Amino acid sequence: MPTGSLWRDRNFTLFWAVQALSVAGDSFSYVAMPLLVLRATGSVTQMGQLTALAAAASIVSGVFAGLLADRIDRRTLLIACDVSRALLYATIPLMWLFAPRIWLLYAVVPLGAAFAMLFRVTYVTVVPGLVDPDRLTEANARLSATYAMASIFGPMLAGVLSGLYGPTAAIAIDAGTFAASAVGLCFVKLGGLERERANARGVTRGDFVAGVRFLWRHPVLRSLTVLLSFLTFLTLGLTDILIYYLGHELNQPDGTVGYVLAAAASGTILAALVVAPARRGLGFGACWIGSYALCGLAIVGVGMSRSVPMVAALATTVIFGIGVAGICTMSLRQEVTPDHLLGRVTSAYWTIHSTLAPVGAAMLTASVARYGVPAVCLFAGSACVLIAVSGTLTPIRQARPEQLAVEPG
Repeated sequence: MPTGSLWRDRNFTLFWAVQALSVAGDSFSYVAMPLLVLRATGSVTQMGQLTALAAAASIVSGVFAGLLADRIDRRTLLIACDVSRALLYATIPLMWLFAPRIWLLYAVVPLGAAFAMLFRVTYVTVVPGLVDPDRLTEANARLSATYAMASIFGPMLAGVLSGLYGPTAAIAIDAGTFAASAVGLCFVKLGGLERERANARGVTRGDFVAGVRFLWRHPVLRSLTVLLSFLTFLTLGLTDILIYYLGHELNQPDGTVGYVLAAAASGTILAALVVAPARRGLGFGACWIGSYALCGLAIVGVGMSRSVPMVAALATTVIFGIGVAGICTMSLRQEVTPDHLLGRVTSAYWTIHSTLAPVGAAMLTASVARYGVPAVCLFAGSACVLIAVSGTLTPIRQARPEQLAVEPG
């Protein structure tokens, strides 16, 4: 376990480097995939349907992801997920060389999302093995900041490449970065945790519900899961809406879309810079509730603005709010969950609160086609504010929830 600077620890630094590269490439698809659909169909509804399908695949895979992360070598799982995504996303530019095939996206994107969920769950369980417990918030903040830096340049380059060579060129780069990440992960060592897990007993029926049971017994995690179910319903489709708003209603080129999304990613950097001192000074509850309330107000503002710089600033605010709340929540979950349960708790947490997300993405994008971006943003943003404020009536308002005891089962 490292005790000095995080950046001097070999495992942490290597893990940080390869994942920063992977996120940079992944941000290419973040921009290129919706642009590919928009170019081929011109339909915001189909963009939302693809996003909903990917979210549904994430939910299904999330049911099993935690159990796999707690029972199989975690480094092996991470490598397998990267290799699988590299192969999947490489098929898109290869097939597009002959002719556009929208049906292929409906096959590749959900499978990619399933592997992404497995990767995300396993990734969360790995971080506590790389840093001391009292530095989890700092480590998560630094990782998030670095990933955000990669996400800034990724969308910018993706927008430029999509304008010059088409969105498939950006997706090809994404496939390459997944392959590079898989190679780098081969050199990350997690010996202590993996030896403990190797001695674990076989799978029982109780393993499948252990994560849900722990979530329900912890008063703050239980409340977070419930409120986030509604928040993800309202926010999953926002990227599609933003891309459609810029490209269709504001008539901006692909490059501008990339610049706006890159600027928005800087919100995560700002969140990473302030989250650790903010949580120490203000407490968990104030950070989480305030962040999502700010996020909701910014969403309302996006729909009211027709200025590209203003849209970019408001989108940055949305990402900032989600970033602060997300880092606080991830750190809390890592602090209060025993290692042997962390995969299953993380899987249950993401699976449950994401259940409504596919429906929300499809409904919001379909509503944009019928009622327009301003009306949908007004509804979604106002609802986010109300949900955030309702957190003051739950244990989420606690300043130090990591000190609360788990309720007896």
